[in-house]
Amino acid sequence: MQTKQMNRYRITIVGTGYVGMSLALLLGCKHDVCALDIDRNRIDLIHSGVSPIHDAMIDEYLREGRSTIRATTDPVEAYAGADYVFVAVPTDYDNAKQYFDTSIVQKVLQEILQINSRAKIIIKSTIPVGFTQEMRDRLHCENLFFSPEFLRESCALFDNLHPSRIIVGTDTSCPAQIAAAEEIADILADAACDEDVPVLVLGLLEAESIKLFANTYLAMRVAFFNELDTYAEVKGLNSRQIIEGVCLDPRIGTFYNNPSFGYGGYCLPKDSKQLLATFEGVPENLIRSVVDANETRKEFIADSVLARALRICRNTDGDCRKAEPVIGVFRVVMKSNSDNARNSSVQGIIERLVLKGVEVIVYEPALPDQSAFRGCQVVHDLNDFINRCTLIIANRYDPCLDAVADCVYTRDLFGRD
Repeated sequence: MQTKQMNRYRITIVGTGYVGMSLALLLGCKHDVCALDIDRNRIDLIHSGVSPIHDAMIDEYLREGRSTIRATTDPVEAYAGADYVFVAVPTDYDNAKQYFDTSIVQKVLQEILQINSRAKIIIKSTIPVGFTQEMRDRLHCENLFFSPEFLRESCALFDNLHPSRIIVGTDTSCPAQIAAAEEIADILADAACDEDVPVLVLGLLEAESIKLFANTYLAMRVAFFNELDTYAEVKGLNSRQIIEGVCLDPRIGTFYNNPSFGYGGYCLPKDSKQLLATFEGVPENLIRSVVDANETRKEFIADSVLARALRICRNTDGDCRKAEPVIGVFRVVMKSNSDNARNSSVQGIIERLVLKGVEVIVYEPALPDQSAFRGCQVVHDLNDFINRCTLIIANRYDPCLDAVADCVYTRDLFGRD
């Protein structure tokens, strides 16, 4: 897409998580950007030039002043006079309701309209299909759009600078709405480093669906290679060799193929569940299988870990290990170079082991020392952690475990996320 010369706009970003913070710095290179968050600590960090999230490029941009943004906890300061407001607040999945909790988004939308009803509002939070139109109708707001994000944690700013595509959803029956959506797409494309970024301006339902289907496909791919790995482990086969042979097919490729304890993180678990809920009344088998496969994988991993730990106890004669196994969890964050433990797959393993009555301790520098994580003690001293464990499990292996590699259980075959 060939972008046109941009005006300089006043833009507000609501939320300073991975999506909001990276978007603020992206647009802050070209526009007057204000970041809004209810967390004063996050705002203070931004003012001091420190990223409130774990992303090396965001730290670099803040430290070097490569993007200029203001930050505030005051909604009036943030919204008054803004031309565009991007909403990037959490929408966690409510397992009881089988639906995204969109209450924070709804509250933010109402607040924006009370202060500045002329601003164009773009939802970046992941939402259920139909939500944007519902809010348009309920709030009597035509200036409401949806633009999904496709960002990797710890690489969020890079992915905003080099987007795979830019998608903006609107009412495609209205030429004025299409023009406004194209302007939003132009703003995002103009701030990116790459030229000719693919752009789609389409209906709201289609834009919302793209996000959920894209993440569920990635979840499906993770689940597929995890099941391949389960098969190989049960049958005594070389999982790595099978995966390498399968992935030499260029139609398959070598991405999202490293076995793990299951897919986790901010997006894949909740988005796949939300998509499944959206399928109510629609024939399907595959989407439910993706969700179920992730739970099956965690059950298999937990059983395998416990069986191996018990074998170590039975085979130990005369050393200092306890008769009952102590299983150590090396890191609970979702992936390498991350500080996010929310919905990490290893948590499902911890829950299952604890329910089986196994003593579990956690090595996680990102958590307070000697605190409890899901009922398990957290330690920061790696040597103490290693000495106390019968078996250590690691969703992603680290060379610091090399000295005790024979007592480490991992399915990390390729040393990457």
